[in-house]
Amino acid sequence: MDGWLIEVQRRPILSIFCSSVAFRLVHTLLKLLPRPRIIEFDPWKKWKWENLSVSLVHSLLTGTWSIFCVFQYPVMVYEIRSAFTPLAYLLVTVSTGYFIHDAGGIIFGGYARESWEFLLHHVLVIWTFLYAVLTSHYVAGAVLALFVEVNSVFLHLRLMLKMTGVAKDSPVYTINKLINIFTYVSFRLGAQFYLTFYIVVNYSLLDHAFYFLVSMMLMNIMMLIYFHRLLRADFFTKHCHQNGNQKFVQD
Repeated sequence: MDGWLIEVQRRPILSIFCSSVAFRLVHTLLKLLPRPRIIEFDPWKKWKWENLSVSLVHSLLTGTWSIFCVFQYPVMVYEIRSAFTPLAYLLVTVSTGYFIHDAGGIIFGGYARESWEFLLHHVLVIWTFLYAVLTSHYVAGAVLALFVEVNSVFLHLRLMLKMTGVAKDSPVYTINKLINIFTYVSFRLGAQFYLTFYIVVNYSLLDHAFYFLVSMMLMNIMMLIYFHRLLRADFFTKHCHQNGNQKFVQD
């Protein structure tokens, strides 16, 4: 097993390509599953449901995987530049392939304009993850960054519940929104701010620290904006009015 994981590290581009192909296969297989009738006759909702379904698979996989990697090798929390295991490296490779697949799906699906915020997010992730995969530096940082996928599970479920018309005061939506806000603060903002703090404190000791700090600050801004939208939509307003455009990141 270890020998196979080492081969992944020796051929990073091929490994990323294989990951992208694998997620494309997952996307194709998920199309065979039954979908809510309410989305069948709306091309935008149908595409969005398929995209969210693949994203949910990625979040369930990588969120759990990232936590396991840190439990397996806790040193990664303190040595984000150099510490990692073959399994952690594989995780970052697999996730890089997913983000490339998803960015391609948004662009070639014809929804780049509606999903420009996701595309910007994916570009930031891809260029930092590619650096980690190609240089074997900051792999631990990428693993910690993938803690956000724990929260993504509930973010995706939230959007899917809204698409199927589940009422905001229903028990299932209420439970999900509470777990969602808790994991947003703990896993998403917590992981993101920890990595930002680490880079700032160790700025003079880290290679290409400016490169990563700029990326982290942009991500921080985006996450705080999303957090504000989430609070406004689920906790501080009773009715959310759509502005008429097809926006992927909705309230």
